[in-house]
Amino acid sequence: MKIAIVGAGAIGGFMGMRLARAGFTVTAIARGATADALRRHGFRVDSGGERISVPVRVATDAAEAGAQDVVIIAVKAPAMAGVAPMVAAMLGEDTVVVSAMNGIPWWFGAQLPVLGGARPLESVDPGGRILAAIPATRVIGCVVHMAASVSEPGVVRHALGQRFIVGEACGAATPRLVGVADALRSAALDVDVSSAIHRDIWYKLWGNMTMNPVSALTGATMDRILDDPLVSRYCLAVMAEAAAIGRAIGCPIEQSGEDRQQVTRALGAVRTSMLQDVDAGRPLEIDALLSSVREIGQRVGIATPSLDALTGLARLKARTLGLYPG
Repeated sequence: MKIAIVGAGAIGGFMGMRLARAGFTVTAIARGATADALRRHGFRVDSGGERISVPVRVATDAAEAGAQDVVIIAVKAPAMAGVAPMVAAMLGEDTVVVSAMNGIPWWFGAQLPVLGGARPLESVDPGGRILAAIPATRVIGCVVHMAASVSEPGVVRHALGQRFIVGEACGAATPRLVGVADALRSAALDVDVSSAIHRDIWYKLWGNMTMNPVSALTGATMDRILDDPLVSRYCLAVMAEAAAIGRAIGCPIEQSGEDRQQVTRALGAVRTSMLQDVDAGRPLEIDALLSSVREIGQRVGIATPSLDALTGLARLKARTLGLYPG
């Protein structure tokens, strides 16, 4: 199996290392310092007190990599418009695209009739250009539950977790889904196969759509956000709106916001991925985590005043830092 990793950061680098170590033919699509580091040292992952290094083929041009059996996309959502043509260049007749990304992906509404079927979500795919390059029929959704960061180009610091939920948008247990799941399991990853991947995506989003932007606004770790009663109550209001939207689109949340916050509290003083992006001067995933939920709410007729305020504040903060367009 030929597997390309698009986005050799924390998630992509970890998955790529495991897959390469398991014997798959892995190509990392990378540029700049990351490409240089991968060429010199291969994938490097610091985990459990040891450093694991595995050689990998590196391509700066996706066309150079050629058609792949599987393309794993592990980039931040703001990069997708630029990445889509690269992915398209690696699509053979039966290539499968695995989207291992935060928030609402470009293909989310394509097989949900309540959202207009093939009508794209403008907040994450303006004009449907990504969907045109990477059709939803190519995609297997992947929800990642792990904590990792990039300590320097080409080096992943793995903190905890390695759980991956994969599923077809249509919910079917197709041969290609079984093949992807088996490949990930052979790479010593914890894999669950889902018949409702939209619901799994929505549940993870519901859990991190408040912590991420509030941390970016305040610079606070998750424990401090939850320790402030006014802020934690506001987060619960946003989560209640998102839960109502989830029910309307067939993605109900079977947990209270308070219980979810207790799960978050157990993680301790975590610096969220969006706060890390602020510190590093990287574009923020506001549209995938917030704007897309507002757009879906508008389509199903659910008002989101708390979410509207959070989206506006996060967007303004990002624009003042030059980390969001407009």
